[in-house]
Order: sequence, then structure tokens, then C-alpha cells
Amino acid sequence: MAQPPPLEAASPLPEPGIGDGDDAEPEPRIDAATEQREAVVPAALHGQRLDKAVVAIAGEFSRNHLQDLIEEGHVSVDGVVAQVASRKVAAGQRLAVELVPTQESRAFRAERLPLSVVYEDAHLAVVDKVAGLVVHPAPGNQDGTLVNALLAHCGDALPGIGGERRPGIVHRLDKDTSGLLVLGKTLVAMTALTRAIAAREVHREYLAIVHGEIGQRHFRVEAPLARDPQSRVRMAVVASGKAARTDVETIATAPGLSAVRCTLHTGRTHQIRVHLAARGHPLVADLLYGGRPALGLTRQALHAARLAFTHPISGQALSFVAPLPADMASAWRNVTGVDA
Repeated sequence: MAQPPPLEAASPLPEPGIGDGDDAEPEPRIDAATEQREAVVPAALHGQRLDKAVVAIAGEFSRNHLQDLIEEGHVSVDGVVAQVASRKVAAGQRLAVELVPTQESRAFRAERLPLSVVYEDAHLAVVDKVAGLVVHPAPGNQDGTLVNALLAHCGDALPGIGGERRPGIVHRLDKDTSGLLVLGKTLVAMTALTRAIAAREVHREYLAIVHGEIGQRHFRVEAPLARDPQSRVRMAVVASGKAARTDVETIATAPGLSAVRCTLHTGRTHQIRVHLAARGHPLVADLLYGGRPALGLTRQALHAARLAFTHPISGQALSFVAPLPADMASAWRNVTGVDA
């Protein structure tokens, strides 16, 4: 589905300053509890649904959450509260949205947990997640997550985090996958990073160890993914699923095993795990997709090793590399004979 065109801001925020001098524009204050946004409907959205227009204002929020805000009276059109998501908007109308976090996100609490921060500034943070750490809270798992740790680490320096069910999170790693994640510390940065990922402008490389000796040096897996019709906890290659592409480079092979580098071009749930399993090469110790423990590994042999993107505020090119954690480093040496 094509993304809606951006709305014309009625009262544009000043650009956040990227320097420390007196001539730098101050960063706009974005309240952690609510944020007010206004925009004018452009000609391209004339006649479209109200909820679609609101998505163009606040694309980092889920459409369901924005529809809830409409129904709860947090959206107005030309100064009049509008509570019907399906009503049509007209070019030139002024939309105002009060972005209120969900009750669940407001309940998130800060926890002092170990957190490996690779890079941080006023707008974003890059962390090296350990295997076993859940990224964001969910029902039945409201604490002990990366989000809880991030809230404690940043404290009041997170003016935009808390907007939805995944505050600051613009992409995810599975619980038992280690490696690099970028997180937005303001809604401005979070929005830009979300759009960059959707536009495939964020480069993500993973190292993995799989069962089987792969004979090809390079290959590509392009297979659509969706929930497995037989199991809600699994993903599967499904013809009607979302397009997904993974490029794979074979680094080395050993009896019954291969070490590979995977480059993501899309970011579907469990993408690398499902794509490699579909080719007959499930990840070592990935029990969900047919892998078996080996080389001392009892969690899936997957590590987000490299992350590169353009800083959403300064425009600076950023690139980060996370070394393999001890368990995967040992297994990697067993397959390749060298350190990663």
C-alpha cells in the first residue's frame, strides 16, 4: 500500500539544533504525555478518510491507535471535534491532533538494568542488546525489557518516548537475538527513523550459523511472509504475505554447518529465521523453525552485527559494528576457524 503524502504543517516546528553554540535553534519540546500537532490537508489527500489523513501527521503511531484517538475526541477538523474515522476530509482543512499515549505505554516504568549503549545523542541511541532481553513490554511481560532499561537510562531526557506500545522502538530484535538496535529519543527522530526503515534506507547486517553446508557463495531469498496458518507463534512463507527479501553470503562451512552473513532489505518478523529455514538451513538452536542445539549454543545463532543509517537530524552518516557475544563467538570460530 502506498504511503500517504505528508501533510503541510500549519505551524512547523523549528529544526532541532545540531550544534552547541548560541546560534543553534533550540530543540522543540515534545511532551512525554501528550503532543499537539496541526497540519493542513493537501490536495493529494482531498476526499480521503480522516484516519488516513491523521496517519500522515503521525505516521509513527499505529493506525488503530490513531483511530482510537479520533473516537475519543482527540482530533478536530477546522476547530470542530471529529469522532468518525471514516469521514472525508477536504483540501485546505486544518487538522489538529492531540497525541495521547495508550494507557499501557503510560504504565511503562523505568528499571535500572544493564544496558550497552554504543552511541547516544539528544535525538537517538544505538544499543547492543544481549540475547535473552525482550525489547518492549507486552501483556504478561511488563518489566525487565529494553524499554524499561532505556527509560531508566535516559530519564527526563526522553521528551518523545512513550507515544505508543513500543516507545522509542523503530525496529525490533527477537528476544534471543543479540546485537544492534537504534531507538528514537524524540518523536521527531522516531518518525524519521521509522520512515527511513520503511524506505529501506537503513542498512542491517546479521551474522548467523545454520545447519547444512551451503554450496552457494551468494544467494537471495525473496519470499513473502505472514503468520503461519497452523501456529500463531510462527511465521511462514505465504503467497499472500508481505514481500520480504534477504541477501545471504556464505562465509565458511564445516561438516553439517555454515556461517553466513545476511543483509536485510525488509524487516518482517522472524525474516532471516524463516527465509533460511525455508531453504533447508534453519539456524542452529532455533527450535521454533527446526534448528537444533549445537556448538554450545542453546539460543538461535543470530546476531545483528552492523547497522548504518543517516542521522535523522544532522544528516551525518553513521555506522556501527557490534562484536559477537561470547557464545556465538566461540561457535563462529568452530565453523570458520577465525574470529568474526
